[in-house]
Amino acid sequence: MILLDYRDKRPIYEQVVEKLEHLIVSGGLEPLTKMPSVRSLAMELSVNPNTVQRAYAQLEQEGYLYTVSGRGSFVTSESEWREGKQAKMLQEWENVTRKARETGIGKERLLAALERIYDLAGA
Repeated sequence: MILLDYRDKRPIYEQVVEKLEHLIVSGGLEPLTKMPSVRSLAMELSVNPNTVQRAYAQLEQEGYLYTVSGRGSFVTSESEWREGKQAKMLQEWENVTRKARETGIGKERLLAALERIYDLAGA
């Protein structure tokens, strides 16, 4: 079940993405499970169907869902969404390194910053 917080400053679609992502990662939605239609989930959550469509599109982009034309959206396998998450992280890292180069931050300083972030995250 998805509960939305209307006092949260984040857009509703981001909350929907977060809740569905959590359900998928935690096993609450198993691989190959058919997702509710956009219209039915929108009615259940009392939100605009465009909000759910945007959330589904983002989850598909991140590798958590896939769509079969005329049949609906389905949860991908764990290996597929893990690959999608890794690809997204690599893309973000490429953006960071490009920006670092553009601003003159050296490799050593960038790696030191990454190590600090990694340590702070408790990884």
